[in-house]
Amino acid sequence: MNRNKSIGHSTKVALAALGAAVSCAGSAGAALLSVAPSTLPQIATVDQRYQSYNVEMAEVIGGSFWKPYDQHGKVAQKANAAPAVTPSPSSNAVFQIGGPDTSMFQARPPVDLSNARLRKLAAALGPAYVRVSGTWANSAYFQDSDEAAPATPPKGFQGVLTRREWAGVVDFSHAVNAKIVTSFAISEGVRDSAGVWTPDQARRFLAYTKSLGGEIAAAELFNEPTIAAAGGAPPGYDAAAFARDSVVFRAFARAAASDMLIVGPGSAGEGIPLTPASTPMLNTKDLLAATPRPVFDVFSYHFYGAVSMRCAEMSAEMTTTPGAALSEEWLARTDRVYDFYAALRDNFQPHKSIWLTETADAACGGNPWAPTFLDTFRYLDQLGRLARRGVKVVFHNTLASSEYGLIDRNTLTPRPNYWAALLWRRLMGPIVLDAGPSRPGLHLYAQSLRDHPGGVTLLAINTSPTQRESIDLPMPAHRYTLTTRKLEDGHVQLNGDELKLWPNGDLPGAQPRRIPAGRVELAAASITFLAIPDAGNESCR
Repeated sequence: MNRNKSIGHSTKVALAALGAAVSCAGSAGAALLSVAPSTLPQIATVDQRYQSYNVEMAEVIGGSFWKPYDQHGKVAQKANAAPAVTPSPSSNAVFQIGGPDTSMFQARPPVDLSNARLRKLAAALGPAYVRVSGTWANSAYFQDSDEAAPATPPKGFQGVLTRREWAGVVDFSHAVNAKIVTSFAISEGVRDSAGVWTPDQARRFLAYTKSLGGEIAAAELFNEPTIAAAGGAPPGYDAAAFARDSVVFRAFARAAASDMLIVGPGSAGEGIPLTPASTPMLNTKDLLAATPRPVFDVFSYHFYGAVSMRCAEMSAEMTTTPGAALSEEWLARTDRVYDFYAALRDNFQPHKSIWLTETADAACGGNPWAPTFLDTFRYLDQLGRLARRGVKVVFHNTLASSEYGLIDRNTLTPRPNYWAALLWRRLMGPIVLDAGPSRPGLHLYAQSLRDHPGGVTLLAINTSPTQRESIDLPMPAHRYTLTTRKLEDGHVQLNGDELKLWPNGDLPGAQPRRIPAGRVELAAASITFLAIPDAGNESCR
C-alpha cells in the first residue's frame, strides 16, 4: 500500500485545518472499530445496474456545452478544444439560467459513440443504465427521416436529433450492456393550440427505437421540471401544466411502450439552495400535489452539492472549495437532499423506488478538481450512503464530458472516478449490509461481494488528510487501496501502483493484495475495498 501522505499545495492549508477537526478518530485513544463480515445484517438491496451514468443529449446531437477551465482553474476565455467540424443545428441550444452566456459555453460536435476505446471503457462498467437526457433534450426535434438535418431547427425547438445520431445511441447501448433511459421534448414545438403536450414526436421516437431493435427501459417526461423556465418549457409553465402533461404522457407511454418505466419528477435545486432567488423555480411539492395527480413507477431526483466555479457570478454563495471536499458537512449533503426528496416520495408516491438520475461534483459542468482524486471520496461515499438508504440506481453525470466526466472526452483517459467506478462494479454486489456506524474521518460501507455467494466487500474511506485509521478484521481479505501522491491529481495508485491503460487501450488487471486477519491500517486520505470471498454471510448467498 502506498503510504505517501503528501497532498496538493492548493489544498494543504485548508485540509490541515480539517484534519484537526477529525483527527480524534485516528488518534491512539480512539476505539478500534471491529467488523464481523459473516454476521453483518442486510438492510437494503440495489439494482444490478446501480452504478450508472449520463450521456447528455447535447453530446449526442452536438451543441453548446460547458467550456473547459484553463490551467489556472478559470473558465477559458478562448475555446481550447474547438471542434474541427461544424456542430449540428442543435448548437443553438443554450442553458437559460442567467441568460445565454458564451463565456460559459463552447460549441462541440457530436460525441463519437462508436469509438472502440470509449466502448471498451463503458462496457467495463456494465451492466448499467445510460441516461440520454439533460436540458438540451427538452427542446430537441427528432428528425424522423434519413434526410439531412435542416439548417435551423423547426419552430418551437432549439436542436435536432437525427436518426443516425439516435441509432448510434442504440448501438452503443447494445455494445456496452447499458439499458437506455431518456426524456422527451416539451418545448412549444410539441404543443397544441391550447398549450397541451402532444405525443407525436415521442411516438415517432419510440417507434424508430423499436425498429432498430432497441428499447427504452425508462423515461422521465422531461429534464428538471423544477427549473422548467430555464429548460425550454413554454412561458408561464406551472405545476398545473406539469400535472396535465404528466397524465397525457402516462396514457401515451402505457399504450406505446407498456414495459417502459415512467420515472419522475426528476426535480433539481431543492434540499439545499443551488439557484439564486431571482431564478424562476417550481417546487416539487406543488408538482406532485397538482391535479390530476402525477403518477410515476419510479421516483427520481437530481443532486448536486454545489454549483461549479463557472456559475460563481450567478450564485457565488452556492459554490464550494477544494478545502471542503473531505469535510463531513460536504459529504453529508447527499443525505440532506435525499431526506428532502424521500419525504416527498413518502407523502405523494409511497413505496415507489427512488432513482438519483443525475449527480456529480457540482452543477454547471463540475469544478476544476472534479477530474482529480479529491472528488473520488465524494463519488464513492455517495454511492455507499445512498445504497444504505435503499436508492436503487445512481446516474453519474457524465460518462465522458466536461470536468465531471468519468473519462476525459478529448483523450479518452480514465479519471480517478472511473477507476473507483470500475472497482465498485467488480466488487460491490446488490445486497447492502449494515457495516455499523461510521465516524468522522472513517466511513464504512458493506455489500455482498459480486459473483461470490456468501462473500462480502467492505469499503473503508479515510477522509482525514493527516491521520491514519485502522479497523479489526477477523478473517483474511483481498485488499484494493486507492491513494495518490497529490489529492488534486488526475493520477491514482492501486496498492501503490499507478492505474493506467495499456498502450493498446486495454484495462489493466486490478490485482489485490492478500492480507491476513487482524488489524488493517488505512493511510490518511485513502480509499480501501476489502473483498472477503469466504465471509459466509447468509444474507449474501
